[in-house]
Amino acid sequence: MRIAYFTESLLPHVDGVSLTLARLFDTLVDEGIDFRVFSPFVPGPEVPWADRVRKVPYVRFPLYPDYRVALPTFGVGRALDDFRADLVHTVSPTPLAYRAVTAAHRRGIPAVASFHTHFVSYFRYYRVRPLEAAGWRILRHFYGRCDAVFAPSRAMIHELDRNGIRGVRLWSRGIDPVRFNPGRRSEALRKGIPGEGPIVLFGGRLVREKDLDDLVVMSEILRRRGDPFRLALVGDGPMRGELESRLPNACFAGHLEGTELAAWYASADIFVFPSTTETFGNVVLEAMASGTPPVVVDRGGVMDLVEDSRTGRVTPANHPENLAGAVGELLHDEARRARMGSAARETAAERSWAAINRALVEEYRRLVEAAAEP
Repeated sequence: MRIAYFTESLLPHVDGVSLTLARLFDTLVDEGIDFRVFSPFVPGPEVPWADRVRKVPYVRFPLYPDYRVALPTFGVGRALDDFRADLVHTVSPTPLAYRAVTAAHRRGIPAVASFHTHFVSYFRYYRVRPLEAAGWRILRHFYGRCDAVFAPSRAMIHELDRNGIRGVRLWSRGIDPVRFNPGRRSEALRKGIPGEGPIVLFGGRLVREKDLDDLVVMSEILRRRGDPFRLALVGDGPMRGELESRLPNACFAGHLEGTELAAWYASADIFVFPSTTETFGNVVLEAMASGTPPVVVDRGGVMDLVEDSRTGRVTPANHPENLAGAVGELLHDEARRARMGSAARETAAERSWAAINRALVEEYRRLVEAAAEP
């Protein structure tokens, strides 16, 4: 089986999509499955599958210059013919993905898509909410042309179904329990965060669609109540300057990766994540694997991960008062934090990347076999 991938997100650019694909490609290498990746990014030679990546033309995305939008200005169909692809997998409904799906259909090979980023939900954060209806129409048209669509959580599958995208299949996400584990807790790191009290950590891009205004209000409520805590944010983004002004007592660690990032997860006492736009919530799973109980909201893919009052707390979306209440309870109950952290670690450890990605490969095989039937 030979698979062609078309994606705007790929290492060395780091986000949830590129890291998910890196894990998938590692599985394909282990399974002896040939593949090619067409992307504006090309990993360095230290990545074992870097020689399978073909760089394509692109333009930078205006809102986020670090993102690149691929252009279908090369011979997409010829590339599929040269590779003799059996299946096409697209990652976002971009012009290149549209061209790739069309080229696959013309050749009688299946085309699938995976849903990673809930772009339509971002419109309300940038005062263009009327565009949501048009966004859903575009998604219905694009995914309706695909032979299969995969989403990372049951909550996201339900939302897609409610908006007319039917029959979406689950391709979940895993965790590396060696990289993310409680043993990476660092007392030196903890002592380096000024202030008194337990450490409350947020991890992720510092952007409006993470509902960081709710994080600010939560912090203000806790401080007015006199609850002792130290707030830390790991990540970077266009909101950083504003957040530094609004959260003068917080520690901003910037963008981190690898074992350095894992140490922050393990060294925190509570992980707080108010985002309502997550298709899965990789950072929540990383915190859980590190033994740090998360406090999340009841919207999006994170609901697949957190069992309220056992592996963390789930609070109503966009209600910072409730968010502050749940965090405040845990601030004053170290034993409860420990119990939840232990249960969260056990739950996260059950999510094997290899098993999850092998299940996706079996879905590929069924589609390829069905396409080959007379």
